[in-house]
Amino acid sequence: MQVTIYHNPRCTKSRQTLARLQDKGIEPKVVEYLKEPLDEKTLKQLLKKLGLKAEQLIRKKDHKALGLPQPTSETEWISQMAANPKIIERPIVVVGSQARLGRPPESVDEILG
Repeated sequence: MQVTIYHNPRCTKSRQTLARLQDKGIEPKVVEYLKEPLDEKTLKQLLKKLGLKAEQLIRKKDHKALGLPQPTSETEWISQMAANPKIIERPIVVVGSQARLGRPPESVDEILG
């Protein structure tokens, strides 16, 4: 089972989720998305797996702090996430065709089988 975590090592919830996976004997593929920004295609795939609209994956505080304009469409939200990965909520754990946001870290358990 391939498990991927889109991770920010400076984020407490992201570190807790990674530790939770490792405690279960899972060594996930770790993608530090601030160092390896996600393109729009990948973001669309993640949103589909999460079952979320783009705006639901936005860190509102960071979006406001960056002074970004308020998007009016799904496409604009995705473009902003691709250009400003800091505004993406984290961590995201992917297993096959499913994904969960690790907030709280226990929420990823439901896709681990």
